[in-house]
Order: sequence, then structure tokens, then C-alpha cells
Amino acid sequence: MALPTILRTSEVSIESVPRSYTEGSLALGANKWQTIYEVVLPAAIPGIITGIILGMARAIEETAAILYTVGAALSVPVSIFDPARPLPLHLYTLATEGISMPNAYGTAAVLVILIMVITIVTNALVDRYIKKMMGR
Repeated sequence: MALPTILRTSEVSIESVPRSYTEGSLALGANKWQTIYEVVLPAAIPGIITGIILGMARAIEETAAILYTVGAALSVPVSIFDPARPLPLHLYTLATEGISMPNAYGTAAVLVILIMVITIVTNALVDRYIKKMMGR
């Protein structure tokens, strides 16, 4: 949930580093990786840290909203009509209460994989739709 915010903010922060910094570093004989590591990233660090803070705050905020809107069932649902616990709330509960950090990491991995699959499938469907519309 926080990853898109963190990545976009970091990207904007890196792009906002003045071009003259990069050109000056390269003109002084630094190679591309030295320029990135020694010049660009240190100049972008404040923006990257801001993105991390905003992303984490957003994740906590959305999880809290889910907690108070949906609720938190403790039992495993048997049918689709039984109350259940959303995956972000489950991750939040495991991590904050210290119940089981390995299970929290597993839940986080499942959540990230689900989001990646949904994103990839959605992008593929949108690309197919765009190609279909352009072919007309």
C-alpha cells in the first residue's frame, strides 16, 4: 500500500536534483555510478525520507480505516457470509502486537505478490484494450 507513494516521491526527488550537479560531477572525472552514489542520492535523500514517512503514514491510516470500518474477526471464515479479517489488518495486527514476526513477513509477501499480480493483469488488459482501440 505504501510502495507506490514511496516510489513516486523518490522518483520526483531524484529528478529534482539539478542537472548541473550531475554535469559537474561528470566533468570532474567521476563515472556514472560514482555520480549517482556520491552526488545525486545525497542531494535527493531529504525527499526520499519524506516519501518513506508519507508512505508509512498512509499505510497506517488506511489500515486503521479498515479496522474501524470492516472490523476484525478472530475466527477463520467458513463461508463467504462469515466475517473475516482483511489482509492489511492481519499484517498490522501481527506486526504491532508482536504475535509472530515470521507470519507478519509471510503476510506482507502475500500482500505484495497479490498487488503485483493485480497490477500486471490490469496493465495487460489495458494494453490489450488500447491496442484494440488503436487498430480500429
